[in-house]
Parts: sequence; C-alpha cells; structure tokens
Amino acid sequence: MTLFRRLFFLLIFFAPAVPAVAVDDGDVDAAIVKALKFLAKQQRPDGGWEADSGNESTAITSLAVMAFLAAGHVPSEGPYGQIIDRGIGFVLHHQNANGMIVNKKGHGLMYDHGISTLMLAEVAGMTNGNQSEPVRKALEKAVRLILQAQMVPKTRRDEGGWRYQPAGKDSDLSVTAWQLLALRAAKDIGCDVPVQNIDLAVGYVKKCSTGQGFGYQPGNGSTVNMTASGVLALQVCDHHNDDLVISGMEYLQRQPLQHGETWFFYGAYYNAISVYKYGGADWDRTKSHLFEELLPIQEASGSWRARNQNEETQGPVYATSLGVLALSVEYGYLPIYQR
Repeated sequence: MTLFRRLFFLLIFFAPAVPAVAVDDGDVDAAIVKALKFLAKQQRPDGGWEADSGNESTAITSLAVMAFLAAGHVPSEGPYGQIIDRGIGFVLHHQNANGMIVNKKGHGLMYDHGISTLMLAEVAGMTNGNQSEPVRKALEKAVRLILQAQMVPKTRRDEGGWRYQPAGKDSDLSVTAWQLLALRAAKDIGCDVPVQNIDLAVGYVKKCSTGQGFGYQPGNGSTVNMTASGVLALQVCDHHNDDLVISGMEYLQRQPLQHGETWFFYGAYYNAISVYKYGGADWDRTKSHLFEELLPIQEASGSWRARNQNEETQGPVYATSLGVLALSVEYGYLPIYQR
C-alpha cells in the first residue's frame, strides 16, 4: 500500500462520521415515472428516438429502451411493452450487413454500435415470440464486429481498445468502456466472447490509469468521467478488487460529479453504476450527492436537459434516458447493474 493510500485511509478512519443526507426513495421513484412518460411521448412512429438535431439515432433509441428496462418494464407486456418492441425493431432495422448497428455516417460510429449492442444483450433474455431470434442473431453479428474492430493492427499504446471507427488504428477509454459493457453483457447470455479479447481490453484500460484515476487515453490526466468509466470497465471484467479500482474509487470520492460539468449525464450513468457495484459507504455518499444533483434539475415535463457544450446537442431523450439509468441502479433489473 502506498504512503498516499495509507494516509487516505487514516483520514477516513479517524475523521468524524458525517452521515450522508438521506435520499427519499419515493422522490426517486416519482422522478423515474415522470421521465418514462416523457420518453414514451417522444418516440417516433417508426420506433426511433431522436436528438435535438431532429435525426433519429440508434444509440439514443437504445438508451431509451434500456431506461424502460431498468425501471422494470419488459418487451411486449404492460403499459410500455409495445414502445419497447418498436424501439428494438428500429435498432434491428438499422443493422448493416457487416453487423454494424448505426443509422448515420461520420464520427463516433463505435459509440452508437457499442450502446446498441449492449441494449440487445440486455434485452435478449427478455424477448419472446417474433423478436427473440432476430435479436439473438443481430447480437451475435454485432459482437463479431466489436471483436474484429479490436484486432485492427495498432501501436502497443493503443492495442486492446477501440476508437470511433471500426477500422480505427488508435483507441480511447470512452469508446472502449461501451464495447466492454456490451461484450460482458453478451458473454453473460452465452455469446462467444474469447477470454483473450477481454484480457487485451483490460490491458488497454489499465494503460489509461494515472495511478489515481483514469484518463481519456494513455498519458492523459485523470477526469471524473473517465475514472468512473475505467473503474466500471474493470469491474465488469471481474477485476473488482484490483488496486486501480480501489484508487479510482478514492478519486471519485474526492472529486464528486457536479451538475454543469462537461458530459454530466454520461458521468452520472458511469458514476452511479461503478460506485453502486463497489457498494458500502462509498455508494451511500455517492447516491446522496448524485441523486441530489439530478432530482432538482428535472423539468416539469419529466425530462432532463444537458446544459454544457456538446452534450446539449444530444437532446433531452439522451439526457433523460441516462438520468433514469442512473437513478434506477438500485432496482437491479438490468443484469449489468447487478453486484
């Protein structure tokens, strides 16, 4: 144990107990109910959801579907069953012959693909009837594309990770984390995900460590969002007790996510899941802080809206879906949330 870490634990041990402010679970439940009503109203006739640009997005559609799933709703049943079905159908309709799930061109294709692959992996065990086989086949093709993209020749610095394009020759932690979440969820339901691919990805994630938190790429400084992403990426690969998870969690406790920070809703998602998986007093503190950040900024319509730079352009469906996914983490309906 490093001297810094010894001092950190001594400070925590001898510091006077400061109980976390209790979060009213009823308020959390009510916020989620309002948010889902908003999302249901925003679905387009073809099943997709769109960003503020007016363009429908497979990634935003997949986040919206996962928001309903995380709140306990399932395909083909209940008040939102048909809405979920149409969202899944929209995503399936936009899978290309090579397995890529995307309905746009240009920047960030692997973001869209990773998020949609994660959604299909989470929903695969919930579907039945006409959608069950198409979901499974689409998931298997999507997983193959992720594995192929990882094996594109790269420098030692970038090997093991993923970047914006499937043929990209460099990597970053943000895109890599989404692919790892998708691969782990797919592996959990029986898809063929070789252990060597997981090991390569873990190696890349560790290269992004700063020794305290995680940076966007190897050599970059720590940020709150990348630290939460790096910690969760290691956790879903069964590295729960890794020293880098522990140091990353210490960083997150010292640097709580603040509303107004760049990519706040992205950070809320990763912070909620990673710290919840870690549990204990760390989760109690993070839950109180993060939920107290989220609840007051929900709009009367039930939506959330990002207010910072590029995240704002993703629109209220994106922010609202991630808000629900963060708030519903304790429900445990999505397998990726489970400890």
